[in-house]
Amino acid sequence: MSRPDTFLAGNGLPSRICYRIGWLLAIPLVRVYTRMTINGREHLPKEGPFVLAPVHRSYLDTPIAGCVRSKRMRFMGKDTMWKNRQMGWILSALGAFPVTRGTADREALRRAVAVLEAGDPLVLFPEGERKQGPIVQPLYDGAVYIAIRAGVPIVPVGIGGSERVMPKKAKFIYPRKVHIEIGPPIPAPVAPEGGRLPRTVYKDHSAALHAELQRLFDLAMERVPWSYPID
Repeated sequence: MSRPDTFLAGNGLPSRICYRIGWLLAIPLVRVYTRMTINGREHLPKEGPFVLAPVHRSYLDTPIAGCVRSKRMRFMGKDTMWKNRQMGWILSALGAFPVTRGTADREALRRAVAVLEAGDPLVLFPEGERKQGPIVQPLYDGAVYIAIRAGVPIVPVGIGGSERVMPKKAKFIYPRKVHIEIGPPIPAPVAPEGGRLPRTVYKDHSAALHAELQRLFDLAMERVPWSYPID
């Protein structure tokens, strides 16, 4: 894992240039290959930080999420992707940073909050690792916790079709349609002056996010020419 005092170098000009070049090379290809359509772009904040929270059904969900805006967003990645030095350098140059799955990775949480406080949007998959099927699974606490700590809105996103483009264990990316539904931002609750938010607020915030993700996922699935179960 990269040193915590250096990871914010991803905010520098070289990183932003790398991200823009990568976006111009990869995103148009992804959009054409998946015949992508996007609805709800008007819900994306034009300026300032926010947490983009998509459902997660495919490895392709990361570049798919990157299609929703041309300005840079930052991503968490599982720390094993940094084991290869060259790959780790590319990921860091593109503004990504590692997280250790299955642990209370406080360093990753601090980094995520620091990214938002520095003004960059952050992409987090609230379901954690890739899931299968039409039901949004119970959410991890991280996305809600980070958004509330940083005082930024969560923008929920339903991605329909990505599981058929690249299912689990697939070795090929299939040219099948993807549709994205972007929902209205869910504002972060504000703690009373000099006080803390009770745990019930975090739980209620997570429940609201879960319900909206399911609604958007259902809408997105209606716009692709197939339904569950995947054949």
